[in-house]
Formats: sequence, C-alpha cells, structure tokens
Amino acid sequence: MSLKKSIILIVIILLIDQISKIYIKTHFKLQDNIEVFSWFKIFFIENDGMAWGTKISDFTSFISDRTAKVILTLFRVVAIFGIGYWLYTATKNKDSKILILAIALIFAGALGNIIDSVFYGVLFDGSRNQVATFLPEGGGYDSLLHGKVVDMLHLPLYNDYLPDWIPFYGGEFFTFFEPVFNVADVAISVGFVMLIVFNKKAFPRKSKEENS
Repeated sequence: MSLKKSIILIVIILLIDQISKIYIKTHFKLQDNIEVFSWFKIFFIENDGMAWGTKISDFTSFISDRTAKVILTLFRVVAIFGIGYWLYTATKNKDSKILILAIALIFAGALGNIIDSVFYGVLFDGSRNQVATFLPEGGGYDSLLHGKVVDMLHLPLYNDYLPDWIPFYGGEFFTFFEPVFNVADVAISVGFVMLIVFNKKAFPRKSKEENS
C-alpha cells in the first residue's frame, strides 16, 4: 500500500469523521438522541478527549481536569507526529499492506479526535440546552486546546434485565454495549485490532537468508 493511497484513506476517514461531528454539533443539543434501530442510536455527548466517551476525571485525581486536558492534548499532538513518521517509513520500506493500513487507520482516528480537542473550543459555542453555532459572534465555549470531542454512535446491543440465573448480577438492568463513540474511535480500534489479530502478517519475520 503506497503513501498516496494511505493519505487518500486518511482524508476520507477524516472527512466522514468531521462532517458527522459538525452535523451533530450544529443540529443536536447535549444528550439529544434518535433511535435508528433498537440496537443503534444517535446519542450526542462530549468528552475531554479520552477514547470511547471516557472522562479524564476517571483517571486523574491529583491535577485539575483542565491541566490534564492540556497535557493529554499535547501528548496526542506529539504522538500523531510519531505515528505519521511510522506510516512514512512503513510505506518507504514497503512493509506489509496490513501494517500500513492499520497505521493509516490509527493515524486518521487520532488526528480526527485531536482536531476536536485543539479547535472545537474556539470554533463552536456550548451545546448544553442549545444547538451550537459554528464560529459564533461571541466566541467559542473555551480556549484553544480545551475543546471537547464529539461522540454520537451508541450501540446498546442488549438493554434489558439480566436473567435471574446469572450469578451475582441476575435480575439487574444491564446495557451492552454502553460506551458512546465516533468514527475516529472506530478507525483507531480497527487499526489496533488488525495489529493484534494479524500480528504475524503485519510484522513478518525476516527469512534466514535476509538475516545472514
């Protein structure tokens, strides 16, 4: 897979990701949801930049959320350059197509969420109790690097009470799959799964002749 094809794939994923986020941001209020199927909902939430709707506060108690947010965003900006270099060297060395595809997916997903984290705070006003406006006259809801990531895909594949015969949790209400996510999260997850499932194809061992 060439660098050119990788870039085209990245651009396509970014367009789908950002168009879906901008549409949700400018047409939905926070917590608004639409049931497409019983197992699939469009459910608008925002998070501080963690994957799959996770909150920074779930992992940091020793520093403020705003400080943690900046640190996380800067770390991801640095990481995206590392992933980009990895993609460049992989295509230059003509590594396996699976490896290049996986890196391209991870790069596109990471970049998609970084755009939210870096710019959305200044590009949109708040979504709580209102539909956000793009480039509002009064300015955005926060400063640069303090944007929130837009999530909207919800797959409650099971949303009911568990059978009584299940140990410990029988009779309790249970939702599977509960996290709300976006297209960028999907791209990152698919990329990592590919590296794990197709590890031997992604990282083929050199033959004895090449090593000798």
